[in-house]
Parts: sequence; C-alpha cells; structure tokens
Amino acid sequence: MGEIKKYFFVFCLLLCSCATYQTPPRSEWSSVLKGASFSEMTADAKVAKRPVFLGAGGKLISNQQLSVGNQYGAEPTPADINPAVFNYMVALEKELYDSLLKPGIQVQRVGTDVVLLLVRDAFMYIDAPEISADGEDTLKIIAKILKKYDATFIEIVGYTDAMRDKNAAQALSLDMAQRMAIFLAKHDVTPVRMFISGRGAARPIAAQDDAGRRMNRRVEIRLSPAR
Repeated sequence: MGEIKKYFFVFCLLLCSCATYQTPPRSEWSSVLKGASFSEMTADAKVAKRPVFLGAGGKLISNQQLSVGNQYGAEPTPADINPAVFNYMVALEKELYDSLLKPGIQVQRVGTDVVLLLVRDAFMYIDAPEISADGEDTLKIIAKILKKYDATFIEIVGYTDAMRDKNAAQALSLDMAQRMAIFLAKHDVTPVRMFISGRGAARPIAAQDDAGRRMNRRVEIRLSPAR
C-alpha cells in the first residue's frame, strides 16, 4: 500500500509540473497586483514611488558595483551617468539579450533604461487572450532576470494594432499588460516595482498590413534604475 501511495504522489507531482499556466480570475487581479501603479513611468512618478519601493524592501544600485566594471564590452561610461548605474544596466541588457534569442523579442538600451519588446504572438496564444506554453517559458526567464536585477522599476505597457473602436483598443492593450504583470508577480517579481498601462494603437512600430499588425500588437517592458 505504501508503494502505491509513493507512486501516486510522484504521479501528482509530474502532473502538476506539466500543467499549463492560467491567469487568475479577473476578480483576483487587484490583489495580485497590489502596490503596482497604473500609470506611466515618468521621472516624477519614479520619485514619488521611491519611498514606497524602499519601504517594501526595494534596493538601490550600490556604488560597490563599481568594482565589477563594464565587463560586457568596451563601451565607455558616459560622463553624466553614475558608472555603477551604467554597469548595472549594461549587465542587465546583456543577460536579457543572451537569454531571449527568440523570434518576436527585441532587447535594446536607451540611455540607462533597458527596453524589452515582445510581440503578442511571442507570449500569448493566437486565438485566445492567455499566456501560451512558449510564452510561459519566456516569461519565466524574464521573471528570473528581473528578480536578479531588482534595483529597477518596471514599466509594462500594452499596444494594439489600429482599431476602429479606440476604447476597445485601449482595453485590449491594458489587458495584455496586466496579464503579463500578473504572471511576473506570480513568479516573485514584486508589484511595487511596476507601472502598468495600455496605450491602444498609439506609437505603431510597423505598417498596418498583416505582418505589421502582428508587430504592433505587443507589450513593452521598460526597466529603469531605481535611484
């Protein structure tokens, strides 16, 4: 009888490990994202959020990281940027880039910020508003890196292609951003770091043909040093 229980337990573990991710019911979203800001990540917003971030155990980039140096290339540190901050964000960009060499994903640095772009098809099912199996693997990688580089604020912004109904576009873009934020929160990325918004069809990055519309349906994650 003991052997049967043992095998049943192992079977249950295997079954759970194979279960696909499901976003929690909408009624739970506010509790999962408690502490997140539903606004754009402006300079003023980051200053206002800093005490809350630090009060929740958030960290700032330490000057001790100067000793690490810019080990990822010969790019010089700009004169007006703290070298510790610069090195930290260069390392973050490098790790994201090396870990996410997949179609539909782009990583780039803009000043000291790092922007991660994911087209919708790279993390959601084509025919359903849910994180896909491939998307789950991708977002787990992102969550792991965001936990490691935790001295950053995270802006998560959804976009759609051009739609006649602007209200629907706004709702869909916010829905995408929230679903991604919830996944990250469920994988131990603290919501107090997050700024979440949906911008509808604003700022298209491609034409409005079939291929372009798929590119314009996306979520952008902007990582900014907390200072």
